[in-house]
Amino acid sequence: MNTALAAAHAEAASMPLEQIDPASLDYFVKGTELAYFARLRRDDPVHHAVSPWAGPYWSITRYQDIMHVDTHPQLFSSEWTYGGITLFDPPPNEQLPMFIAMDPPKHDEQRKAVQAIVAPGNLATMESLIRERTCRVLDGLPRNETFDWVDRVSIELTTLMLATLFDFPVEDRRLLTWWSDVSTMNKRVNPDAMEPEERMAELGKMLAYFTRLWNERVNAPPRNDLVSMLAHNPATRNMSPMEYMGNLVLLIVGGNDTTRNSMTGGLLALHENPQQWAKLRENPKLVDSLVPEIIRWQTPLAYMRRTAVADSEVGGKLIRKGEKVAMWYLSGNRDETAIERPDEFIIDRARPRQHLSFGFGIHRCVGNRLAEMQLKILWEEILKRFPVIEVVGEPTRVKSTFVRGFSALPVRIPG
Repeated sequence: MNTALAAAHAEAASMPLEQIDPASLDYFVKGTELAYFARLRRDDPVHHAVSPWAGPYWSITRYQDIMHVDTHPQLFSSEWTYGGITLFDPPPNEQLPMFIAMDPPKHDEQRKAVQAIVAPGNLATMESLIRERTCRVLDGLPRNETFDWVDRVSIELTTLMLATLFDFPVEDRRLLTWWSDVSTMNKRVNPDAMEPEERMAELGKMLAYFTRLWNERVNAPPRNDLVSMLAHNPATRNMSPMEYMGNLVLLIVGGNDTTRNSMTGGLLALHENPQQWAKLRENPKLVDSLVPEIIRWQTPLAYMRRTAVADSEVGGKLIRKGEKVAMWYLSGNRDETAIERPDEFIIDRARPRQHLSFGFGIHRCVGNRLAEMQLKILWEEILKRFPVIEVVGEPTRVKSTFVRGFSALPVRIPG
């Protein structure tokens, strides 16, 4: 355990419970958030807090309680008109309808419009393209000099994948990274973020670009890309511009932030656990269990919010209609009552897929198998090339309590 995290555990253990606000940006920027969740799981697993930027909300921190909330959408809604999936309640001019922030039946209909993109047959078709690109990116990395893993590997690979899924002009692919970052910015949480008006103006540019693609594809025969699927499906072809914008945000962030931060988090975890890296080099077939362990360990989306639509009891606490609830997947993935030795990074777990990072129930991540395939190919190809990748500096963490990730990680590959 690093010094900062050890100090945070000591502070969390002595802090009055009512002072713990798990959605404090400071915890996430410093990488100490796990200490406060450990205290809450032990002493107040369904915890009420008041955030300066989100107001009052409940934190659900244990695995089984999170599963209960996630699998009861009739009690805990993700509907955007109630506030959606993040703790901040956006003003009306910033509200974006998207299918992850909808309840059945509309959620189910819109989700079906795009889920064919990750059908088993399509994944099999994409595998060779993903491998070819991964090889090209890894073979282009410098030797014996420091470079940023986030930019050169994580962002590049995920953005190339996104461009394929949308059939987006590959020369403009870094726009997708930019729009993903803009989508998850929140000035109320992070003082360094864009002003809300600026942010919405940038998302308006995204909408204009994708509207051109929509207009090209709606008048052409259906194709196997996300824009064409949305344009031709009866559930989505008559979306309002704001709903189209919202679903673009969902698909871009879902296809970008989660995979890119697991690509970086996995390298950092293996660097911090050299015995696990040695185990992986000795037996490369452990990549199959390494990948879900990375996704559990990193938990690239720290939480999802729901809103109670009826009074309901969770973990012995009464949550009243209209109250906000944060399902802290990050905490559930470290719950010792559900996962054996959860604070250890173990690449050969017996049940590596027993984690909450993809969510459960009707909102379970639609692209989970694609994310796993991208990570699996990356680590297969790394093992063929690099006996070691040295992390030579501290990671820079994303300033967010929702996206748990990295904006930079300096590394060096010995020649």
